[in-house]
Amino acid sequence: MNDVQELRERIERSWTDVSEDSSAPIDAPAVEATIDLLDGGSVRVAEPDRGRDGSWQVNAWVRQAVLLYFRVRGLETSEVGPFEYHDKLPLKHGYEAQGVRVVPPATVRFGAHLEPGVVLMPSYVNIGAYVGAGTMVDTWATVGSCAQIGANVHLSGGVGIGGVLEPLQAVPVVIEDDAFIGSRCIVVEGVHIGRGAVLGAGVVLTGNTPVIDPRGPEPVEHRGRVPTGAIVVPGTRPRSFPAGEYAMPCGLVIGDRSEATDDKIGLNDLLRDAGSSMS
Repeated sequence: MNDVQELRERIERSWTDVSEDSSAPIDAPAVEATIDLLDGGSVRVAEPDRGRDGSWQVNAWVRQAVLLYFRVRGLETSEVGPFEYHDKLPLKHGYEAQGVRVVPPATVRFGAHLEPGVVLMPSYVNIGAYVGAGTMVDTWATVGSCAQIGANVHLSGGVGIGGVLEPLQAVPVVIEDDAFIGSRCIVVEGVHIGRGAVLGAGVVLTGNTPVIDPRGPEPVEHRGRVPTGAIVVPGTRPRSFPAGEYAMPCGLVIGDRSEATDDKIGLNDLLRDAGSSMS
């Protein structure tokens, strides 16, 4: 039995014990060891399912460890330069060795993994999140608990990537490699952004928000995901209620990313034509 398999069995056993009796002791060493692995990227809350194209599998036992971690730790005061924190979870450390650039006062909780080349402007990354190599997390962007961000992604200023801890099997938000998320976008409730997709500024996507491609003779609708390489801007569509008809938010696919649109100026021209922008 390998060490990770042993940890999984210990975490699952401890989770069952606590679920049946809230006063049951927690296997704190197993919890701490799992969070160490999560912080270092050896285990993940969710990861691509190699057997099924484009799908992700959730490692519920890792999420169990995160939830148990809050229970085994007490509030502590820590000081970082002029800043003081009072929290249950420690802050991430060792950025130089990890090859990560962190601009004050960016904050990352221990248990989030950052690959080499990540740049954090003043921003926030929560426990369980995974941020891929070369990704930029711009000013006041938030990466929620357990969110999975790919490599060479740009999260523009003020972007809100939602987090999730429960239910245990819920898939977190996934942003695939090379995606560009425009300023003030909000992506929550397990929405999956395909590789190389572009969200224009201000797009809001929940698990139930329709993403509509109106370019053909009939609209094509997606929910919970943005197709690979799609360029999406904020839109609305009418919906009837007893009191009248109102515009409901949606995402509109206005194009597909290509070599011609990969240049930022070209993308901005396309987005501005649709009344949006990248930042």
